[in-house]
Amino acid sequence: MIRHIVSWKLAAEDEAGKATAAAEIAAALTGLVGVVPEIASLSVSRNIAYADKNHDVVLVADFESLDGLDAYQVHPEHLRAAEIVKARVVARASVDYEL
Repeated sequence: MIRHIVSWKLAAEDEAGKATAAAEIAAALTGLVGVVPEIASLSVSRNIAYADKNHDVVLVADFESLDGLDAYQVHPEHLRAAEIVKARVVARASVDYEL
């Protein structure tokens, strides 16, 4: 099992803008469940502490294999969701590891 974690710092600086952007990102990414067959599980959450240091939003997704993660990365619906994310963030970090 491969765990894929991605976090983002939102471009919005005010709370209302951050809330809207986070909701739009969550909707785009959670909408991939059942569409991209390689996704074993996927969740999107918002940071609740240390906003001055931490990223604002995190994705945690599990895949059966690296091949599944690779297929997810190039799936057309994921590419569409990624464009929604990119338009709302200023920084990204990620890590993939084996469970």
